[in-house]
Amino acid sequence: MTIRALIVDDSALIRKVLSDILNEDPKIRVIGTAVNGKGGLEKIKTFRPDVVLLDNVMPVLDGLKTLACIMKEYPTPVVIVSALGERAEEITLTAFEYGAVDVIEKPSGILSQSLPEMAEEICRKVRTAAKADLKNLECMRDLEPENPEKGEKKEENKGEKKKENKGEKKKENKEKELHETAAPVRNVLVIGASTGGPRALEKLISSLPAEIPAAVLVVQHMPPGFTASLSKRLDEKSALRVKEAKEGDRVEEGTVLIAPGNYHMEIVRNKVKGLEEEVVHLSCSPKELGSRPSVNVLFRSVAPVYGPRVISLVLTGMNCDGADGAEEIKKMGGKVIAEARSSCVVYGMPGEIVRRNLADLVLPLDRMAEEIIRLVE
Repeated sequence: MTIRALIVDDSALIRKVLSDILNEDPKIRVIGTAVNGKGGLEKIKTFRPDVVLLDNVMPVLDGLKTLACIMKEYPTPVVIVSALGERAEEITLTAFEYGAVDVIEKPSGILSQSLPEMAEEICRKVRTAAKADLKNLECMRDLEPENPEKGEKKEENKGEKKKENKGEKKKENKEKELHETAAPVRNVLVIGASTGGPRALEKLISSLPAEIPAAVLVVQHMPPGFTASLSKRLDEKSALRVKEAKEGDRVEEGTVLIAPGNYHMEIVRNKVKGLEEEVVHLSCSPKELGSRPSVNVLFRSVAPVYGPRVISLVLTGMNCDGADGAEEIKKMGGKVIAEARSSCVVYGMPGEIVRRNLADLVLPLDRMAEEIIRLVE
């Protein structure tokens, strides 16, 4: 079946570039375009597309308001087309809360050298979005942007959370000063996610306590730039310290390190002042299964370093990234948890774990934090 796509973007160039890219894919056909959210809603009502590609910053009716209307009135998988820049990235992350399925970086132009590779990713994400389970997406989102009281409450809660986090971070900073005598990491939680992952990560990581005796390492398939904003957003909403990983970052309990977009993240052993410790190594080595960062790369790197101390989670996402790495984790005595179909936006990655009989547990998202806490105690 051909996927019918609608493009909503105020840039004539971007509409043309995206139309040309998508129409080259035999499984996709662009059925229309619109220059703003208002026109987009009218065309969605008329044409009922399978997937909408939606600009995040537009005149007349912006991306967030348009997205909220789409999900209320004409539930349709939406892929956000986002430029880079702090404001655009923050809007895009908020879009996941309103029900967006995925994000693609806005093509920079027809003559861009990276356009062929970008075109492949855009088509792949549109094909994946068409398979999204919107029922599960809906249960993860907060869809009331127009309610000011709710917004104020969120800001108050965010402020309270920040105060709590500051206290925790002071404690962490003190511990870091004494890291030469600190105990080794007791457990390592490694997480792989793709389509539908940002909202799933928010639910999961915000449910973990600050004192959890585990370091947390995450690969989320996202374009460069967006992982920094995602890390910041998760840090604000979690009792744990969350940051985008940098070369040489130490693996520490109570800290979540997120692989930066376009970099593989591995964990290697390093000697500092005569003491051995585990640190992050980032690389631009070739993509694996079309992705960089790759879940497999992270999983394979932690398996020999931590052995039975590894708990791996494979969350919502298309294709099979993470399965080969999970196999290595199992061989070294670690545990593998797959997200259940009942809570997945796309059941590809966890489904492959189940198909290969690699899962020690298959759990819906809302039961994972409780089980992780039980396993690490």
